[in-house]
Amino acid sequence: MAGLQQTNSEMILLSWVRQSTRNYPQVNVTNFTTSWSDGLAFNALLHSHRPDLFDWNVVASQQSPVQRLDHAFNMARQHLGIEKLLDPEDVATACPDKKSILMYVTSLFQVLPQQVTMEAIREVEMLPRHSRVTREEHIEVHEQHFSQEVSFTFLPLFFFSKVVVSMPT
Repeated sequence: MAGLQQTNSEMILLSWVRQSTRNYPQVNVTNFTTSWSDGLAFNALLHSHRPDLFDWNVVASQQSPVQRLDHAFNMARQHLGIEKLLDPEDVATACPDKKSILMYVTSLFQVLPQQVTMEAIREVEMLPRHSRVTREEHIEVHEQHFSQEVSFTFLPLFFFSKVVVSMPT
């Protein structure tokens, strides 16, 4: 059950991110690891909800990944009250830590508008499975199947109470 809740929480969160960043052609978030390492996704997510905070073109074109990550984390701290929980150098790697990214994106989710369309959720469901699941995650799921000692972490239950899914009329 915990594994199912984690999957649903991640799918909704990923749907929200993709829906929020779809107008940024340089950004294509397909997971909670490599899609975040260049800093563009964090900045696009912030800019999509708060375009008054900074000039997207300046951030996207003139800064290194570490500078873009630092920029996003500083903007979130100064304007949204989200502590700088991640170090840019730890995210600007080939495979950043998934749980850390999830924790930070969940913090953004809690303070930014959370409307998610069914279309966005269906879009995530259609992503190739390898885009959403890293080799390490596959091993973790496999180990859990054969051992009850492996525990999953998942987004808190209140996560679902804040999601607004809009249905086409």
